[in-house]
Amino acid sequence: MRNSQQQPIPAGSDASHQYDLAVVIVNYNVRYYVEQCLHSVERASAGLNVETWVVDNASSDDSVAYLQERFPHVHFIANEENVGFSRANNQAIRLTNSRYVLLLNPDTILSESTLHDCVAYMDDHSNIGGMGVSMYGANGEFALESRRSLPVPFTSFCKLTGLTALFPHSRLFGRYYMRFLDRRQPAAIEVISGAFNMLRSQALQQIGLLDETFFMYGEDIDLSYRLTLGGWDNYYYPSPIIHYKGESTRKDTIRYVNIFYEAMIIFMEKHFRHRYHHATLIFRLGIYLRAGLEYIKRFLNPLKRLIARTPPPERVMLMGHKNYCEAMRTKCQQAGYTVVEEGEVNHVIFSTSDYSYEAMIAYMRDHYKQHPRTCLGTYNPATGIIILVDRVLA
Repeated sequence: MRNSQQQPIPAGSDASHQYDLAVVIVNYNVRYYVEQCLHSVERASAGLNVETWVVDNASSDDSVAYLQERFPHVHFIANEENVGFSRANNQAIRLTNSRYVLLLNPDTILSESTLHDCVAYMDDHSNIGGMGVSMYGANGEFALESRRSLPVPFTSFCKLTGLTALFPHSRLFGRYYMRFLDRRQPAAIEVISGAFNMLRSQALQQIGLLDETFFMYGEDIDLSYRLTLGGWDNYYYPSPIIHYKGESTRKDTIRYVNIFYEAMIIFMEKHFRHRYHHATLIFRLGIYLRAGLEYIKRFLNPLKRLIARTPPPERVMLMGHKNYCEAMRTKCQQAGYTVVEEGEVNHVIFSTSDYSYEAMIAYMRDHYKQHPRTCLGTYNPATGIIILVDRVLA
């Protein structure tokens, strides 16, 4: 196991590049989601020379020992404290020797073709410095943050005031999420999500690594903008992945509100303080207003849960070989879930031995409009673990 005391190596220092791609995953107390993510990376790595890194930010769930036993070929960096997302990624990037580096959230599932498709497209377009993909929530809903524009004052004003929601496809008011673009086609965008960001090592060598001023959030916006300033293009490629959005970072806490909105202020102060001197003040006030509303919402949520009626038992549907379904049925029933054969369900649980990740993602995406409350679940027969969007049955 590698530790965080190794001497840094500049990204892209060896022009020969031993690997096509280095995948970097930062973990904090979500070992089962990392395990699932690594399985999807293994399947998606077919035909590519890939090295994989997991940086653990002092998890308390014995993540490193658990994962290292199951993935002996993966490189691990075990930090003794939580050093933040940016610094943890940089630790691994400095040790890579690949043409491309993929920053990947632990609560993601890749399609089998995702890595190959993205590498091939970037190979054919040498102007691309960074690339994002089509992200879908566990219920199959397209994630708007798959394509974003730079949060300059007017764009941010539209987002904070609700104009973006009112005119989602407008090139003027709806620019924040760039919904005027066809999600089925590759397109130049301005900001790549940190959940999946494939970067050209040559570009990183030129512009530098992630800004460690950003502990968590905002670093993806900053990196995307620096790529643009360096003359590189940021791109969106329509290869589907699942992003659970929430397991790698709990977003229902006051701490999340503080970190997220402070990151937005850091970004504005860093890049636009002089260009938009008066606008940044208005933007800062808007952020404080939005943060205040989020604080109120966070305080009200426990009260709402307290007075809400007890929900009925959650219903699940099982997909896979008969023997695997019997094992899933037993585990689900022990956890209090009702197993059904048809009708509305809370989770569709797929056996990963019987279905490709691509097929699972396609199923959820195709059924989203009819069943927007149904979420993806996976069962790994080799481990006997069921992973749901908000719970793990180990």
